Amino acid sequence: MKEFKYVITDEIGIHARPAGLLAKEAKAFTSNITIEANGKNADITRLMAVMGLGIKKGSEIVVKAEGEDEDAAIKKIKEFFEANL
Repeated sequence: MKEFKYVITDEIGIHARPAGLLAKEAKAFTSNITIEANGKNADITRLMAVMGLGIKKGSEIVVKAEGEDEDAAIKKIKEFFEANL
């Protein structure tokens, strides 16, 4: 399993547009990718579950990937966060 921590810098936090793009990015991988924030977890490919975490600016999240392509998945998702959130 691979993971990284990230602090959200987007003024609005994770909202519909980036959550949708994030889910699309994650669906390209076979690994199970989850996001943890505020003591709750969600499958990163499930848009409403991610939005339901209520992740705001300044929130620290932990993203975990587990599976055969976990290295590539965690790299790509981390790059997405750095570029968009």
